[in-house]
Amino acid sequence: MKMFCIRVKELRKENGYTQKVMAEKLGTTNSAICDWEKGRSEPDLEMLKKIAELFSVSTDYLVGISDI
Repeated sequence: MKMFCIRVKELRKENGYTQKVMAEKLGTTNSAICDWEKGRSEPDLEMLKKIAELFSVSTDYLVGISDI
């Protein structure tokens, strides 16, 4: 999910969130956000849906299946 790393970081920055703020909004840790952005780990399906909701994008967009 290399595309996920890129897109989640871009969306976070576009929305003006720090990793800490994003983590608070998602109910996770800022180290989890850091690990996702660096490609060290991936969120589970439920968290992927939460991220998509937070940024009003599709899960397909997050994982690189769609560019919309």
